[in-house]
Amino acid sequence: MSKISRQGAKQNRAANKQSGAFTQKQSTSNGSTGQVSKQNQPSELKATNSTTKQAQGASKAATSQASKQIVPASKPMTRQAVKYERRLEEKRQREEQRKRAALRKRIAIVGIAAAVVVLAAVLIYFVAGNARPGNAQSNASPTSIPSSANLAYAVIGGVPCDTTGHDNDYHIHAHVSLYINGKQVQIPAQVGIPTDNSCLYWLHTHDTSGVIHIEAPAGRNFTLGTFFNIWGQQFSSLQYPPELDQPGGSGWQVWVNGKPYNGDFHNIPLQAHLLITLAYNTSGVKPDTIYNWGSL
Repeated sequence: MSKISRQGAKQNRAANKQSGAFTQKQSTSNGSTGQVSKQNQPSELKATNSTTKQAQGASKAATSQASKQIVPASKPMTRQAVKYERRLEEKRQREEQRKRAALRKRIAIVGIAAAVVVLAAVLIYFVAGNARPGNAQSNASPTSIPSSANLAYAVIGGVPCDTTGHDNDYHIHAHVSLYINGKQVQIPAQVGIPTDNSCLYWLHTHDTSGVIHIEAPAGRNFTLGTFFNIWGQQFSSLQYPPELDQPGGSGWQVWVNGKPYNGDFHNIPLQAHLLITLAYNTSGVKPDTIYNWGSL
């Protein structure tokens, strides 16, 4: 073999050794790489897990932080809701109070109206009683009734049956002439004087002359209707004529001191020495213009 061939063979062997060494190193390098990959895989998983845990922790922390932030924010809303409910309740209570006040006001108005109606009815009843013998009632207040009144006998038209005589107090006289259905009717004696003589009504008669005696503690506004009330209520057995229940008008002719009187004769005021002439369904009556009073 030539020298050149031997050098080429050496070079080939050297190249083969280098190639084998390179291959071995590469293989070793590849193995190391695989080993590194195998070693690095758990680290990556660990890193991933750690990252996941950190993310979860961060999420929990964020959630917890958000919850903590939301809770304080929700408290003012709760207080506002409570205040709102309280305002609604106060408004409801005010409305109920207003309704109750309105109801009480309506009840008061109705009560006052009813009281006015009742009072008006009572006044009308008393006035009618004072003008109608058949409906005579007392219109005297308790303070106007003297302690000397005999309460066994009704107070009529404000006039009691008095146990004390008032001959020296207020004592006047009036005269009444009465004609009914063409005949003169006498006014009986003892009208206003009970049979037991225990008392005396302030308006009364002593005889059949037609003279009405007015004897009272003081001057008062008595009417002819008051006398007829006493006659019709307490002494109707003394031939009380029912025609006197009529207020006047059709069938009646009335004169006062000889002059015609128009209207309800029950309202004629009784004055000293007054002459009253009443005629029912009677013609040709001459009214009284004079009367012999004697010592009266």
